[in-house]
This record gives sequence, C-alpha cells and structure tokens, in this order.
Amino acid sequence: MRQREGEVPLGFDPAGLDGDARLTFIGRIRSPWTSRDACPKNMREARDAGLPASIEVDEPYRRGLEGLERASHLVILSWFDRAERNLITQRPRHAPRPSGTFALRSPVRPNPIGLHVARLLAVYPATGVLEIDAIDVIDGTPVLDLKPYFASIDAFPEAVVTPTQS
Repeated sequence: MRQREGEVPLGFDPAGLDGDARLTFIGRIRSPWTSRDACPKNMREARDAGLPASIEVDEPYRRGLEGLERASHLVILSWFDRAERNLITQRPRHAPRPSGTFALRSPVRPNPIGLHVARLLAVYPATGVLEIDAIDVIDGTPVLDLKPYFASIDAFPEAVVTPTQS
C-alpha cells in the first residue's frame, strides 16, 4: 500500500499475529461496488448513490434472523477483508493532515471491523437474504454480526467531532 505524507506504519502486520478472537463470518454483503475506488467512503454517499444492497446469511445462522423483521434499521458489523492493517497514523485524501487510526473511520486499522447502520427493507429467513437500502463496502465483504438498531439507546443527537483546522 502506498503511504501518504505523514502516515506512520505500525512496524508489524496484525494480520500475521496469533489471536484469540476466533471470529466466524455469518454471511456476506452483496453490494454494487467491486473496487475500493468505486466504493462510497461512507453511508451517506452510499445512500446518495441510490443503489440498494443485500446481506446473505449462511444457513447455520438463519434461525437467528427470527424477529429481525420488526426492526426498521440494522447495525451491521463487517470484516474489511481486503483492507491493509498496518497503519497507526493515516492521512485521508480529504484531510489536511494525518490523524491517528482510532480518530478515523477508515477501513485501514489493526482489526478491520466495519460498523454500518442501514435501513432494513426486507427479511427472507428461509434464504437468509436481508435487503437493505445501501452499504459502503465492496461486494463479498464478510459479515461478523447483525443487530437491530434502537434509536432510543443507539443515537446521541448531541454527539460531535470537532472539525480539523487547516
């Protein structure tokens, strides 16, 4: 991966470490995006594109979808399987200066876990297909978990991130 000015590598690749998480993918995201360059950088851009997406849940996990149709929105935890994992300081294309990885929403991180909130359009438990309004990941991205979104406990209207100064 080409580093931008001000970026700092970790000095090791977390993908090569022995871990204890033992994560299991429960399915895959089906999206219109086939490359990182074409993929929207966030859910707002994905929604603006107006292209729906879906999630295909693997057969052993489909019973876990029971009752999910009651939710209007869904929290999706994905695994950015094609992302680099070795930068601890990054300089996004749109940023005037570098920031620490944990201050960014970039897919490049030691544990490349994606967090997405999508409108749930339809649930088909028999086939494991969930139709969603949009997604900001490349087609085939693995899914780690799904959760209903609760505006009453998940939303913080007063939350802010102070803009960076040039």
